[in-house]
Amino acid sequence: MPSVSTNVFVSRPAAEVFDFLADARNLALWSSGVASVEATFVTPGPHAVYHYRFPGRRRPHVLVCADFEPCRRIAFRGERMWSPFGTQVPLYAFDLLPHADGTLVRLSVTSSLSAALVLMAPLVAMAWRRDLPADGRKFCDVLGGVLTPAAPLHGPLAAPPAAAAQGAAGEAAGAPGGPAVPAGTAMRTSAAPHGFDYAH
Repeated sequence: MPSVSTNVFVSRPAAEVFDFLADARNLALWSSGVASVEATFVTPGPHAVYHYRFPGRRRPHVLVCADFEPCRRIAFRGERMWSPFGTQVPLYAFDLLPHADGTLVRLSVTSSLSAALVLMAPLVAMAWRRDLPADGRKFCDVLGGVLTPAAPLHGPLAAPPAAAAQGAAGEAAGAPGGPAVPAGTAMRTSAAPHGFDYAH
């Protein structure tokens, strides 16, 4: 079961970032694992169901919200996809850590494989290690943010190192030595989405 993750820092409140991620239609704007999502609006929440196309597949598949913790975590699990070598179930997960001036987001992809595809797990992981950083850059382009060093998938979501964050903030401002990303603050929750709809 290969798992790959990368971190990005976005200069937006966690509530805004969560609302953007909670609308699965927005995945098609930046994720290489989602070719398109049906345009029909679906109310975000636990077990919300979307119809999407996985790259290279002709027919649409089901994408289900498998985890929904406002301003903390959201995950989408794809439908089991069959091939002559076995099956694959993708899980796209996003963990959020708010800061005073933005949000650190860990983008993760886990592929559950069966049959002969299990033997191809290193290749699947290699492909995601290649594609996920590019996805992170697209995510930053859409929301405005910077890449940070990757963290272990199952480890704690740590704040970006001060030096790296300072350099990234300086680059964003057009001058070196910008302010460092502040230490993490207590996570806050949101009872309802705030209406961000970038794709539609």
